[in-house]
Amino acid sequence: MFSLIGLFLVGMFGYMLLEKISPIEAMYLTIGTLTTVAPFSLSDSGRIFAIFLIVFGFGLVAATAALLGNMLLDGNWLELYRRRKVRKRLQNYSNHYVICGHGQMGQIVAAELSRHKFSLVVIDNDEEAILRCKELGIPHFERDAMEEENLIEAGIERAKGLISVVNRDADNVFIVLTSRSLNPDLFICARASSKGVEKKLFRAGANHVVSPYASAAMRITQNILRPTITDFLELALSGKGMELKLEELNIPGNAPFVGKKLVDSNIRNDFDLIIVAIKRLDGTRIYNPSSMEIIREGDTLIVIGPQSNMDHFFEKTYGKSNKYSKKQRKADSKQK
Repeated sequence: MFSLIGLFLVGMFGYMLLEKISPIEAMYLTIGTLTTVAPFSLSDSGRIFAIFLIVFGFGLVAATAALLGNMLLDGNWLELYRRRKVRKRLQNYSNHYVICGHGQMGQIVAAELSRHKFSLVVIDNDEEAILRCKELGIPHFERDAMEEENLIEAGIERAKGLISVVNRDADNVFIVLTSRSLNPDLFICARASSKGVEKKLFRAGANHVVSPYASAAMRITQNILRPTITDFLELALSGKGMELKLEELNIPGNAPFVGKKLVDSNIRNDFDLIIVAIKRLDGTRIYNPSSMEIIREGDTLIVIGPQSNMDHFFEKTYGKSNKYSKKQRKADSKQK
């Protein structure tokens, strides 16, 4: 297409220079020459130029016409437009999540991340999965996630995390290995279907590995042994069906609680929140911390309490309101 435009411009300027005519006349002559319709009165130099233009341009015009006709008949032009639109959209993406595979697990992950307003893109080469992404309006590539160039096109170098949940364990290991080499700081969570694959995924560079069968078996067992606790945690984590919510909050350096003991922070009195655990920057975990424990910059607090109090704590800590949680709470109340 660009070659044809370039040839068209060369023809216009050539006729303007040789025949001393206006741009409109030069455009008319160029179109007539390229379409082999040339009932024009030209000078000798103009005729020689027209011959070269026909020789070099006729094949290009025919090839372009054939390409456009093929795209129109096959519907490829629409797919190309969608791909370019996705690429342009991804150019502005950063700190997004790349989901490799949109099967049963991938659908749930994509739905939850979308519900929490995270930017994401799906890579899958299955037609049904791509059709689902189109219906849901999820940015996607109909590509093989194991190819390095496809991960780069999905913005893996600017992404915050990657979730690899394709069907074959060997493919997940390869995707994790490739992604880690492209982005050393990437958070990677992968699926392991077979026993022993977890170690390989960790060696490949995964931060977390999930075994759906082991997790499902553990959940069934906990439902039998501790049904009340299991129901409570499920509701608290989902944020549906109850006012309480279990959340993790990172403490920035400018938070008013930094350097204070828990008893002096007044988190319990001012916000009616219970601090279940503290995770330090070095990975140390303090469960059921005492009132004398000091809150440090970079700590992650695991807290539980009413959603409205959580929003108040969010405003106090970050200096802005948690708009998402308020919108989600309204949506949940409407569903009830």
